[in-house]
Amino acid sequence: MLKIRAWLNAARLRTLPLSISGVVMGTALANFYGKSDSLIFFLALLTTVGFQVISNFANDYGDGIKGTDNEDRIGPKRAMQSGLLSGKELKLGIAITAVISFVLVVLLVYKSFGAQNLGLLLLFLLLGITSIGAAIKYTVGKSAYGYSGWGDVFVFLFFGLLAVLGSMFLYTKELTISAVLPAIAIGALSAGVLNLNNLRDFESDAKAQKNTIIVKMGFTNGKRYHYVLLGVALLSMTLFIGWNMTNRMQFLPLLAFVPIGIHAATIFKIKKPNAIDPELKKLALSTFLLAVLTYISYNKFL
Repeated sequence: MLKIRAWLNAARLRTLPLSISGVVMGTALANFYGKSDSLIFFLALLTTVGFQVISNFANDYGDGIKGTDNEDRIGPKRAMQSGLLSGKELKLGIAITAVISFVLVVLLVYKSFGAQNLGLLLLFLLLGITSIGAAIKYTVGKSAYGYSGWGDVFVFLFFGLLAVLGSMFLYTKELTISAVLPAIAIGALSAGVLNLNNLRDFESDAKAQKNTIIVKMGFTNGKRYHYVLLGVALLSMTLFIGWNMTNRMQFLPLLAFVPIGIHAATIFKIKKPNAIDPELKKLALSTFLLAVLTYISYNKFL
């Protein structure tokens, strides 16, 4: 039972709503353009969860090996840090989850494209392999990009653009210019969640030489950067709604920015990194809410 709890702790289940937000948003866009497939949706969700769990296991292992997860860290104790899982066990967990995720990728792209679209099938298999590799390389290895300030770019691209537009393409086999806007919104908010994590760990990351963008720019500028991410998300969704509006119901996604606005006001008042942690969950759930409200308001099949 203790081991099961340790693996659940390492999997960080509270991160999963954020990880599937891109798939939900991409599915909402596909529904808006008249495409729907429940099996593609199910497989896409499982694949994305797999990617996220790989990333979480790798993050636990990478930060544990490098000593970043130490007594100075403010957030919840990690599995390797607390001794519940060894480095060897986490590496095995990463390998097993990577294999399962790859199988899911194969099933997903075959369901979407079939053997007759070999070029697209191979492209999305390559994207799947790249996603698995990127999830691992965030904190693992000497060239881990999370330690050199590139984590925000990774999150924006993979949680935002690739997740939303890639999911939409699985259904529609085409992209539209306006669909980039909600992809930017999800990417910016996802980067915002990572930014909160980096703001919270600002002091311990600096000591451990984990050079996140916050370590490079400082805590105060990091808060300003956070407001920019939230503003970009709001602007992108507003532009998308204005571009595609056919009825008032399509304003519904903007309700998600009410808790996001309250969150921004809270961040403005925070002066110390140790008060940041509760805001991670709030922004992650608000991002998921944005995707769900978009799904409801733009879904032609409800």
